[in-house]
Amino acid sequence: MELYNLSIRKAHELLVKKQISSVELTSAVLANIHRLDPKIRAYLTVVEQRALEQARKADIRLHSRENITPLTGIPYAVKDCFSTRGIRTTCGSKILQDYIPQYSASVVEKLNNAGAVLLGKHNMDEFGMGSSCENSAFFNTHNPWNLERVPGGSSGGSAASVSAGLSLFAIGEDTGGSIRMPAGFCNIVGLKPTYGRVSRYGHIALVSSFDSVGPLTQDVYDCATVLQTIAGKDPKDGTSLPDPVPIYTTSLEKSINGLRLGIPREYFQAGMEAGVETVLQDAIRVFEKLGMQVQEVSLPHTRAALPVYYLILFAEASANLARFDGTRFGYSTNQKVESVIDLILQTRQEGFGEEVKRRIMLGAYTLSAGYYDAYYLKAQKVRSLIREDFRSAFEKCDVLLAPTCPTTAFKIGEKKQDPLTMYLSDIFVVATNLAGVPALSLPCGFSEGLPVGMQLIGNHLSEEILFQIGYAYQAETEWHNMHPLIT
Repeated sequence: MELYNLSIRKAHELLVKKQISSVELTSAVLANIHRLDPKIRAYLTVVEQRALEQARKADIRLHSRENITPLTGIPYAVKDCFSTRGIRTTCGSKILQDYIPQYSASVVEKLNNAGAVLLGKHNMDEFGMGSSCENSAFFNTHNPWNLERVPGGSSGGSAASVSAGLSLFAIGEDTGGSIRMPAGFCNIVGLKPTYGRVSRYGHIALVSSFDSVGPLTQDVYDCATVLQTIAGKDPKDGTSLPDPVPIYTTSLEKSINGLRLGIPREYFQAGMEAGVETVLQDAIRVFEKLGMQVQEVSLPHTRAALPVYYLILFAEASANLARFDGTRFGYSTNQKVESVIDLILQTRQEGFGEEVKRRIMLGAYTLSAGYYDAYYLKAQKVRSLIREDFRSAFEKCDVLLAPTCPTTAFKIGEKKQDPLTMYLSDIFVVATNLAGVPALSLPCGFSEGLPVGMQLIGNHLSEEILFQIGYAYQAETEWHNMHPLIT
């Protein structure tokens, strides 16, 4: 196997045995970026010399055998919504195209302290607003399994990168499926942790009450490895949880025999592609073979999840994006203006893309006088009902199984002109963000040559059991070991 296709676990083993060096590993990945990224376009920024310097420092650390972690010397990259000191951070937007932060996000600092090697920043839908990575202000990212298809969004660059061997893992952010959908489309593992399990400090917010930071990896073991490094209380983020972080990898091989697997009836109804449903039913049979007790459950407010999610998203996003006004940092118009108000209006008109403008306008409308109670407040009340649905379901079962997406990856441009059709791609992923519970997407097969992902959804802070069940599934299947052939 090529070095750039190694799992974190295997690469760590070779590094500590001195069979490879971090410089060799990082150089192999960088060479693969040079070879393939002109076709895939996963990266907005590559910091090659900085990465090689970090790799040299990691090799010194590995040679001394002091302070070695499972991620020491492992090359990775982050979605471009995380602040990185001295490295351009754009959020996929023209309005931040030349912004260079003076500090790094907590998740980046933790990985730096662990000795991981930062390769660069991944492309994304502008400010996380999209399901296909077509809303970047710079260029589209392509799915490694079929270059005419989308990789999913908004962490599309991150998923495509891990799938194609352009980074051994990536850090993404999930507001309403933005880690899990691209993971499903690109045949990798992606985790949306419990809200607050990972610090959001230094992440450029989209929807503060939804945003969750998580890993994208080749397999479940690697996902557990990364989460135990980046999770935990952060005094810089008041929403981060104080609960102790388990060493997730030590419990992966526990038997799942007797655990209860819930199948939400609302997730297996009309609208799902036949090939996707066939693959999901095959996966359920694998869990039955492993001794899990499969039962149907109901999440009765599922039909309301998508409109509730988007109403709250529009409102919070319009408030969060108000800071980008051309007066403090980021892009500012070059047009002649007569007042500060004109400056702000012209800057935002030129700097934001169409989807961002659409969502800002809808958000401002839902928060305006006379409409707040009818839309935003009502959506928050229904959000409480959705949380209660999950609480009731987890009284009957240990974990839920659902499709990640109702379809496989669609063609680039296929849904770009129809925002409502694009929003429907999120139908199976947004409810977990409303409820704040964790969800793990992992590969479970192919339909007409394209990857299919499934979600394992758990109760609050149940990442450990999600990893156990996902690991047991991957011990029985080979889907996660398949790599795209890119010519």
